[in-house]
Amino acid sequence: MADELGRFRVLNSKPVNLDGFSVPDAALGLVAMRSPHDPSPSLMIQWSGGAPYVTELDGKGAAEFDVIDEFIARYGIDLSVAEEAMALDDVTLARMAVDINVPRAEVVRLIGGTTPAKLARVIALMSPVEMQMAMAKMRARRTPSNQAHVTNQLDDPLLIAADAASAVAYGFREVETTVPVLGDAPSNAVALLIGSQVGTPGAMAQCSIEEALELRLGLRGLTSYAETISIYGTEQVFVDGDDTPFSKAILTSAYASRGLKMRVTSGGGAEVLMGAAEKCSILYLESRCVSLARALGSQGVQNGGIDGVGVVASVPDGMKELLAENLMVMMRDLESCAGNDNLISESDIRRSAHTLPVLLAGADFIFSGFGSIPRYDNAFALSNFNSDDMDDFLVLQRDWGADGGLRTVTPQHLESVRRRAAKAVQAVYRDLGLADYDDARVEEVVAANGSRDLPAGHPKMVAEAAASIEAKQLTVFDVIASLHRTGYVDEAEAITTLTRERLRGDQLQTSAIFDDEFRVLSKLTDPNDYTGPATGYAPTEQRRAEIDAIRQARSGAELTADQDEHRGHVTVTDIEPAKQGSDPREVCIGLSPAWGRSVWLSLCGLTIGEVLRQISAGLEEEGCIARTVRVRSTIDVGLIGLTAARLSGSGIGIGLQGKGTALIHRRDLAPLANLELFSVAPLLTAKMYRELGKNAARHAKGMAPVPIFTGGTDESISARYHARAVALVALEREASEPGQPPMTVRVEN
Repeated sequence: MADELGRFRVLNSKPVNLDGFSVPDAALGLVAMRSPHDPSPSLMIQWSGGAPYVTELDGKGAAEFDVIDEFIARYGIDLSVAEEAMALDDVTLARMAVDINVPRAEVVRLIGGTTPAKLARVIALMSPVEMQMAMAKMRARRTPSNQAHVTNQLDDPLLIAADAASAVAYGFREVETTVPVLGDAPSNAVALLIGSQVGTPGAMAQCSIEEALELRLGLRGLTSYAETISIYGTEQVFVDGDDTPFSKAILTSAYASRGLKMRVTSGGGAEVLMGAAEKCSILYLESRCVSLARALGSQGVQNGGIDGVGVVASVPDGMKELLAENLMVMMRDLESCAGNDNLISESDIRRSAHTLPVLLAGADFIFSGFGSIPRYDNAFALSNFNSDDMDDFLVLQRDWGADGGLRTVTPQHLESVRRRAAKAVQAVYRDLGLADYDDARVEEVVAANGSRDLPAGHPKMVAEAAASIEAKQLTVFDVIASLHRTGYVDEAEAITTLTRERLRGDQLQTSAIFDDEFRVLSKLTDPNDYTGPATGYAPTEQRRAEIDAIRQARSGAELTADQDEHRGHVTVTDIEPAKQGSDPREVCIGLSPAWGRSVWLSLCGLTIGEVLRQISAGLEEEGCIARTVRVRSTIDVGLIGLTAARLSGSGIGIGLQGKGTALIHRRDLAPLANLELFSVAPLLTAKMYRELGKNAARHAKGMAPVPIFTGGTDESISARYHARAVALVALEREASEPGQPPMTVRVEN
């Protein structure tokens, strides 16, 4: 019976109930933090030949080490500081991370000497707010940035390029693609490379695929970074993946040796999904991953759930654990690419709640994959935010004054860069003999929101283009030369500069990105210097203007522009100073100062003339006479109505503002004690105004009318109309004449 109650019937239909939730279960690894099976922190060191080595790590002797323990023990702990760091109690270390008076460098120094179990316990002590405070100090790069997914279900290279150009126009400094069909990867990489340098140069691009092919594309200069080098927190998951920390270290070195920026991917919940969580908490296993990343020499970590985010979010403290993962990376002095790249929930509230702490605290990358394309086109998986959420994210930046790395783009600019990117790829593919896309396809891509807006693709063309790229072993220099030959000189120069910078190697610094002038922003060139209020990163005036300039924002003039469209539809003529009426049938209608002067349209969409006509008709239907009075000295609808009531022969008056707010008043009541109030002007209708007139007349005749109910709404009326209401009230204020008596007026349509 309980589930049949109306309240539960509604609750059961909400999107949050599509999510999966689990009670904590240590045996399955479904514990966010502090599993009873997590090891206690410990570290024992001995010396041999003048060099220290680890004999015990988190409760395990060297003879029991698995390959992860072995790797961390050899390469992941700064043994010169380990004794000092491990001797500190957990609370002290946690407070040092949060304390603005303790320098970031000191926290990094000490955390370098901690074991995975120690760091997990330290971070688990913090509240979410404390984690955010620590993140503000501990992220490596001062300036936040963002990364986009750019994929489509057709692997259409023109659409890849157009969407990449769109992404960099919005401000993304890294763009990442993958493929529904592995063989298409070379084509996607070339299209992404070209599109990412259209309009706003300097963004780095990657093609996330099988590691050997991904590395080969990078060595040929077709990509400039990699991040999907997965690491795990248990040996069994490594074994299942036919890999080890040592092989990952070799791969890390291979990327770095050729100027390719590289970070690893982990993310809580992976071990749980693969059935090898070893009864440990999600946070502890992720701490092992982050320690591995440090040991590998990786620039950073993409974590915060990633593919396992749904597992983490299913248990208590799951959201907190996801934030803790990102903080761990920062405390290990690595670049933090802060998750948010996999849809955490069907609930808009939950997925926003997952993102907001990172946006407010700041990270090297707020998203490790904002879906800059529609949900359905994301070949990675549905991202936590997608292209249809772009306006929401831009508004969140503006609401909080937080820099999430993105900016508003005009439709005209977006159309321009999409067309140029698609045409550049069309030209290069023709020039290199890869494929021949016609002009109609270009225009379809420019206009498309995603692949579902396009006619059935050309899968054979894509496959043949990709195969040809591989057969010819095309490199970045072939792409540059083709762009020059076909007239896309700006893009050719941008890719040339990007390639030259790879040889220089500054982008291999921790947390490195290029700005649109190819300056490297990194831990070295743009170090985070936050030490409390009025320090650290703050948007410049120019950047703040970008953040504030969302496309929906309207100036006061724009908010009231529709008033002029109806100007003069009624004429208001002063007759005489208003006098006390004597006719018991008379009901005075008090008009606000700007009514028929500068305000002509009410918030519900009715003209002020139509509103007055309906009220007057209602009075007439009940046998009463309307007299219109301009109340000049106040804009308060209560005082306007009370003034009208005191002038009315019946003692009943109606107050009416230009924006549509109305009430019925009686001469002997206090200003706020009206008889009936229509306060939510946007909800009102012509019928309601007529009923208001009828009820005022009934009050005048001594009756007790039934109040009028607007019925309420589940829409955000105040959010939608308050800015316009403010602008209209300002017009009322400008028109008011303090101290001036009311005037009887004649209103003519």
